[in-house]
Amino acid sequence: MLACAALMVVILAGMEITGLGWCGTRTDHSRELAHFYEHVLGLRLVHQEAEFWVFELPDGRHAEIFGSSYRGKEHFATGPVVGFAVRDLPAAVDELRGAGVELLGEPGPTWQHFRGPDGNVYELVTS
Repeated sequence: MLACAALMVVILAGMEITGLGWCGTRTDHSRELAHFYEHVLGLRLVHQEAEFWVFELPDGRHAEIFGSSYRGKEHFATGPVVGFAVRDLPAAVDELRGAGVELLGEPGPTWQHFRGPDGNVYELVTS
């Protein structure tokens, strides 16, 4: 497992990670978490639909909450998902693919989910 972690670090070192670009979580307590984000953390709610909330951070990035019945995010089962911002998403995805990293689904227009060597889900997102 340590060899995989070292390989991941070497591969990602070739990418231009510009920062954290996104955070999302899927939870059985989505309403409570949405209330916490808005009324305790003071995040601004910018979009809401059934079982889905989007909050904007002061820098314009987003934190998203998915309810447990929200379709399409079932792979968010390991905890919050962090998105690493990259300048060139297609090149970064190619690097992951070339390293044998498990990609989860097809790339979206601005993101690609993948499983890290620790078993958790992560994301690359366009910066």
